Amino acid sequence: MIPGHEVWPRRRIPTTVDTQGRGRAENIDPADQWVLNPDTGEYELRLAPSAPQSGIAPQSAVAPKSTVPRPRGASTARTRTAPPSSPGREVPPPRGRPGAPEELLPGRRGRRPVKKASKAKKAVLWTGGTMAFVMVAAAGAGYFYLRHLEGNVRTTDVGDAGAGDFKKDEAFNILVIGTDKRTGEGNEGYGDKGSVGHADTTILLHVSKDRSNATALSIPRDLIVDIPDCPTKQDDGTEKTVSGLRDVRFNRSLGEGGRDPGCTMRTVTENTGIPVDHFMMADFNAVKTLTTAVDGVEVCVTKAVDDKESKLVLPKGESKVEGEKALAFLRTRHSFGNQGDLDRIKVQQQFLGSLMRKMASSDTLTSPTKLLKLAEAATEALTVDSAIGDVGTLKDMALELKKVPTKNITFTTTPVRDNPAEKVRATVVFNESTAPQVFQMIKNDVSFTEVKQQQAKEKAEIAARLKGTKADASEVRVRILNGGAVSGSAQKELDQLQNSEGVRKSENAGNADATQAKTTLEYAPEQADQARRLADIMGLPGSAMKPGESVANAQGLPTMTLILGEDFKGAGIKLNAASAETPDVDKSTADKVQCAG
Repeated sequence: MIPGHEVWPRRRIPTTVDTQGRGRAENIDPADQWVLNPDTGEYELRLAPSAPQSGIAPQSAVAPKSTVPRPRGASTARTRTAPPSSPGREVPPPRGRPGAPEELLPGRRGRRPVKKASKAKKAVLWTGGTMAFVMVAAAGAGYFYLRHLEGNVRTTDVGDAGAGDFKKDEAFNILVIGTDKRTGEGNEGYGDKGSVGHADTTILLHVSKDRSNATALSIPRDLIVDIPDCPTKQDDGTEKTVSGLRDVRFNRSLGEGGRDPGCTMRTVTENTGIPVDHFMMADFNAVKTLTTAVDGVEVCVTKAVDDKESKLVLPKGESKVEGEKALAFLRTRHSFGNQGDLDRIKVQQQFLGSLMRKMASSDTLTSPTKLLKLAEAATEALTVDSAIGDVGTLKDMALELKKVPTKNITFTTTPVRDNPAEKVRATVVFNESTAPQVFQMIKNDVSFTEVKQQQAKEKAEIAARLKGTKADASEVRVRILNGGAVSGSAQKELDQLQNSEGVRKSENAGNADATQAKTTLEYAPEQADQARRLADIMGLPGSAMKPGESVANAQGLPTMTLILGEDFKGAGIKLNAASAETPDVDKSTADKVQCAG
């Protein structure tokens, strides 16, 4: 518990309670106090009037503050009162409660009101240790209950490592961290003995600005990175800077030397260029409690598993795992692939996809009882940055996350290769040929799931722009500018066009006003036949051809403009790569069933 961070106690009903704190004197299940609001179609907390009891004020009166147990690590805690019922609105009684007015439920005394059909509520859950918890999304009932759940959540002040306030109308990046710390009963066999809690599993979740898609990028714990200096807040409120390290495993960015999650956030930004807005962190217990709360998760293996170390035993094909067995499934590395961490990451991603499908298709989040059980289990294991630790922000983030369709959530792994400095393979380094493109796509809010659609659209544009007559090379009039290519490229391309391709009406116009990633050719509609000829000569894709306006050359004649971008490969070398091409990386989406093997 961070000093000075005040938390909400668990909600207690302000009447006589039993030793389990289950509610009113009548021992009514707390779930029965969540009722459907017919105006909104959502569950809301409503406390039905109690029969008069000795020493207890009727519910219609202002409820007294309840005495609550002290939250963990806190010396004091706020008390809260029960919210009053809405004016002019009667509340359906719990099941079988004597004395309930019959007019509330005509002909259905002692039964819950009929639930109207509503849109299925969704949640995205990442589980701790090897799978960290991200969120529980539920409108209506979820909002009110989060006021209680906020008391379960621990927070950490990461200073300027994050973005500060959460913004609902912007894309955002959450760093999901699962530690290998052996906390919780029965976890002695997992992780490293005596570990301070390294970044054992790390997923950078990018949620697009329009909420149409999300990308979950796994970062291998054995990836060699530079860890920057990290200012951290100490328990006594002072600040200490933990010195950085060069060429070390990524998992050392957390725990070691007192590094907090803010250090891991800074490490990701330093090495990928992707700004991290917030973090969420959980331990081993999360995977056990969450999978139990949803009554298990379906997994699939290509061959039978009998792992002596993790004690995991599964038949070939599909099985359901929960609790200890689910954690063993995620921690097993000797039964899949080459028994390395990269293959374990694929298993984790398959598990997450299955969990999301379960949450989206089951009635878990439409059942008050199951919702309470799931929310309690999740938040008990959760630590977040202080900027998102309050109830309002958690609710806003949950509602934004639930907008993303599972079919558009892409799982992929940071492109890496074996560390060339090692004879015995133990660590990996960034794959310089593909990693930068992956990072750039995330940074620029480009969807991995939409790339195929973009490619299809681009192919249609290419066909349309390149279809038609082509002018003779001698009629092509173009000026060439360097907009990011190697110095001297404009002159070399001019020489190539004039001497080898017959494009005599061409000139070197120097440098463009700004650099650009892609080569472009701008032309007026009446120059389309010239543009098609030049595109054929240079191998320009349709996306490089920009219908627009021509400019006048020194003689006052209309001229096309060719700007050589950073993708220019050299004079005479054709540019035939599609501009929307996806990097060649392993990826999957949350709606597809996959088997580990």
